[in-house]
Amino acid sequence: MKSLGEHLRTSREAKGLDLEQAGKDTKISIRYLQALENEDFSGFPGEAYITGFLRNYGDYLELDAQELLNMYNILKLQEQPIPVEQLLRSRSSFPKAAVVAIAIILALGGIGSGVYFIINRPANPKAEAQAPRAPVEYVMNEDSFEHRFFKGDSILIPVISETVEPAQIKLELVSLGEAVTINTPGGPIILDLAQEAYIDLDNTGISTLCVSAIDYAKNKANMGVLLRFELNAAFSFAAAMELESSEAVNIPGQSVSTVIFTSPNPYPFTLQSVFQGYCMFRWEVLMERDRRDRNERFFQRLDELNIQAQNGIRLWISNAQAARFVVIGGGRSVPVELGSSGEVVVADIRWVRDDDNRFRLIIVRLEV
Repeated sequence: MKSLGEHLRTSREAKGLDLEQAGKDTKISIRYLQALENEDFSGFPGEAYITGFLRNYGDYLELDAQELLNMYNILKLQEQPIPVEQLLRSRSSFPKAAVVAIAIILALGGIGSGVYFIINRPANPKAEAQAPRAPVEYVMNEDSFEHRFFKGDSILIPVISETVEPAQIKLELVSLGEAVTINTPGGPIILDLAQEAYIDLDNTGISTLCVSAIDYAKNKANMGVLLRFELNAAFSFAAAMELESSEAVNIPGQSVSTVIFTSPNPYPFTLQSVFQGYCMFRWEVLMERDRRDRNERFFQRLDELNIQAQNGIRLWISNAQAARFVVIGGGRSVPVELGSSGEVVVADIRWVRDDDNRFRLIIVRLEV
């Protein structure tokens, strides 16, 4: 009998598909598809991601999703070691006659309990059925929110803007069938398993919120759906606090203002890096589909790197002066410094919106 990973791989190859094409079609990262086929589940964020991706990948390959989940559960059981005390447990010296007597007593007791239940069971079992579940309204008060939703449940999303009324916008789960349907102010969005949708809540032209369906079973509304909501960094609670508290962030080697560009609307930009010595450098593009993996490399003198982004970039550098950085966008190039020599720095370069409803590309230092 084929193993889970072999079953997935041979089914994909039989359809003439490679991992890259499968990743594009299912919207699942190639590394997760490869991990499923290799039966390596250590890199997944949680159990819900594994089962969700298995269902979605199985549907894509026209396989029985429940059979795949059963194979996965059997695989987990096989990986669990048998406790040593069970292996070393000695055989019981309890007399067999006593065992037989106890079994007879238990059997008679079970028969008596069954007769008593039949005689005294309620005349109308349906009358004791549980009342229908009342819809729940959640409030998102952090930059991300993950919960299992059922039909009729809703969530209030904050919008950091003076032009949008009310300050909180409501999203409601209206259907759980072949796909997940969520009502938004701009119309319904439809999600398949493990897919993401980017929503512009305040009509600014950039994505405000990312919604993803992590785990659900098709046409089983009673099981609900595990949804994740994540605010764009430019519209996060942290960004709002920064705008309210200060117009500048203290960055060594930088002028008082950390604003790189100001514009009525955000636009794509490029971070150009030219390295002057050895260092470890990590980067992550924020809030863009299929570009959410963290990258990490050792760089040496004269190495170059260009990172393109729509909304923002998160950086980690072991020596802030090991590279020269230039931000390019809107026909302009602006040199920037992240910190002093030998300093370990974590920072975001991202768009935020100010009180005048203009956008600023700024540098935000994060705690190491």
